[in-house]
Amino acid sequence: MFTKNVKLILAGFALTLTAGLALNGSLMARENAPSKAMEDKLSAYIKFTKILNLIEQQYVDEVNTTTLIEKALKGLMQNLDAHSAYMTAKEFKDLNIQTKGEFGGLGIVVGMRNGALTVISPIEDTPASRAGIKAGDIILKIDDKATLGMSIDEAVNLMRGKPGTPITLTIVRKGESKPLRIKIVRDIIKIKSVKPKIVPLDDNKSSILDLRITSFDAHVVDEVKKAIAAHPEARGYLIDLRNNPGGLLDQAVRLLDMFIDKGVLVSQKGRNASENEVYKAHAAGTDTKTPIVVLVNGGSASASEIVSGALQDDRRAVIVGEKTFGKGSVQVVIPVGKDEGLKLTVARYYLPSGRTIQNKGVTPDVIVYPGKVPQKKEDELAIKEKDLKEHLKAELQKIDQKSPAAESNATAPKAGATSAKEKKSKAKIITRKELYEDAQLKSAVDILKALILTQERKGN
Repeated sequence: MFTKNVKLILAGFALTLTAGLALNGSLMARENAPSKAMEDKLSAYIKFTKILNLIEQQYVDEVNTTTLIEKALKGLMQNLDAHSAYMTAKEFKDLNIQTKGEFGGLGIVVGMRNGALTVISPIEDTPASRAGIKAGDIILKIDDKATLGMSIDEAVNLMRGKPGTPITLTIVRKGESKPLRIKIVRDIIKIKSVKPKIVPLDDNKSSILDLRITSFDAHVVDEVKKAIAAHPEARGYLIDLRNNPGGLLDQAVRLLDMFIDKGVLVSQKGRNASENEVYKAHAAGTDTKTPIVVLVNGGSASASEIVSGALQDDRRAVIVGEKTFGKGSVQVVIPVGKDEGLKLTVARYYLPSGRTIQNKGVTPDVIVYPGKVPQKKEDELAIKEKDLKEHLKAELQKIDQKSPAAESNATAPKAGATSAKEKKSKAKIITRKELYEDAQLKSAVDILKALILTQERKGN
């Protein structure tokens, strides 16, 4: 038995040794004797092959080599970092779904934080956001399957499915005494990446343009430019990147290039020189004057962190909200054979100042936590004064022989009518009530108003 096992081990080793020699042929050609590094590498290959053969021959259940290798590769990639992964033929095929415009799923972006499957952000107007999933939620179970030890890709594949089918997530949420079970019905996920709104200023002639960017897809920059062109009266821009999980790097770079006119916007550095990239600003067509405030939170990741961090480094914008997620690594998909592949981390992003966002995130200039803004109720004197004014108006109408109804009809638009200003505006107006329901948004608007006022007083 021992002799047979040795033969098997040596046969396996021969295959591995051949591969090892092929990979290191150039090194062997330069040196007559193997270097210490070469010896260590070959020793590691021998150990792996030996253990593989022992499992095949002596493990209590019969397992084939392909299954063992796949399991070994999955474990290997998971132990590199949270974003690298080995993909089987099915998983490699399923990866293509992520690049389509729509798919059946929940509408959440997940990542690994301290070994736990964590919600980076729920996407707006999707089943997950409507069900109450929040950034920072830890997914403990997907239906009846525990997520401990599960890769991100495995979890995503479980959560995707036929539209209309239910799924139950068991989550752990900060502040809750026990896990929550949330039932969600899958749906086709269609994402509108840019949602412009306006906040009217006190003069009723100008406004703040609120640019809510939900993800960095291929249309972000075009949509932002379109929104800005449609609102020339805007005196400041509020870029809302809360719960934006990221997306295409080129869109993040082009967005930054709209507001920064010189210097490095972001750089990418890897082990191999071929992975190194530096993205620089261009002066042509750059707006360096309009005040900007950027809103972020724990669900802002990747491209969102690049945009907010670069604007912060350049002192082009004030960053408001909560610390971002901290995802600043670059992955590439490398085919392995015909059907399989690797998703491998090959570089990290660095902001203009040289700092990395990987596992650190971007800390806002002004920390504001979510919640409502407390409002002071009108005091009794103000209410009486208001009532008195209304009473006096009514008395004046009697003197002028004008009925209240006639005056009302003369000044108020008919039900369902749209004012000229509303017709002209292509963006929804953020109401006072909406502002006071969102403390982060209210703080961002107040800071932006202060920036606008300060700039105008300087005569810029």
